[in-house]
Amino acid sequence: MTHKKIVFVCSGNTCRSPMAEAALRAELKRRKIRWYTISSAGMNAQPGAPMAEFTRAVLAERDIACPDNFRARRLTNKMIMEAYAVICMTSEQADAIGKENVKSMWMFTGKDIPDPYGQGIEEYRAVLAMICDSIPQIIAILNIGND
Repeated sequence: MTHKKIVFVCSGNTCRSPMAEAALRAELKRRKIRWYTISSAGMNAQPGAPMAEFTRAVLAERDIACPDNFRARRLTNKMIMEAYAVICMTSEQADAIGKENVKSMWMFTGKDIPDPYGQGIEEYRAVLAMICDSIPQIIAILNIGND
């Protein structure tokens, strides 16, 4: 069986997309679903930037593992072309990319995921809750684990 790649995309790859990457990876591990590589990138990322402090904190609060050495990376056309699915945090981001395998969180949640960058930890908690609530829909709609 071949690995399928799923890439979460936000603006800077320090808040929302790393949260989504960690949350989906944790849920697939919990369900013992293999053959998926989960990653993240930013449309305007500063390559090498660390994960936001509050991102790391709210993931830890929920016991969701994230790599200590996480570094932001910029979305490339190669990532898009190799991915089974690219999931953007907003419809605007998905529309800007405009490829068939690109979806937005709107498809799974009925709303865009707001950017908590520069806000307090409560906003980060709210964003992570929205992302975690969307994981079952992402798994179902993308038919993850049923191949």
